[in-house]
Amino acid sequence: MTQMIFVNLPVKDLEVSKAFFTKLGYSVNAQFTDENASSIVVSDTIVLMLLKESFFETFTTRKIADTSTTVESITCFSAESREAVDELVDTALSSGGSPAQEPQDHGFMYGRSFLDPDGHHFEVVWMDPSAIQS
Repeated sequence: MTQMIFVNLPVKDLEVSKAFFTKLGYSVNAQFTDENASSIVVSDTIVLMLLKESFFETFTTRKIADTSTTVESITCFSAESREAVDELVDTALSSGGSPAQEPQDHGFMYGRSFLDPDGHHFEVVWMDPSAIQS
């Protein structure tokens, strides 16, 4: 069985967050979406679970990070090309996201980052396949 990754994120406004991620080209899995949560399918193996903050709090005894001052994680997605990196990040920025860091260009690897409307940090990275040693 292929292992999947479910990234659970607390969100202030579920509808705003759903709209943001669907503008990036990701789809909503209605089977796991209701008034408290939305399942955002990034790929066959990666799913973002957007949870209203009040619902997210039922899964932990710890405080939710204040993303205006704290980074709880950096979620990084791969891209098929440098152009795909730019396209996804530009779409994020024009859809309510904000810049996180300056672009990183190492020749064989290129990445950009953004913050979603709730301040969660995302990176998008392309790496030249010929630079990867097996």
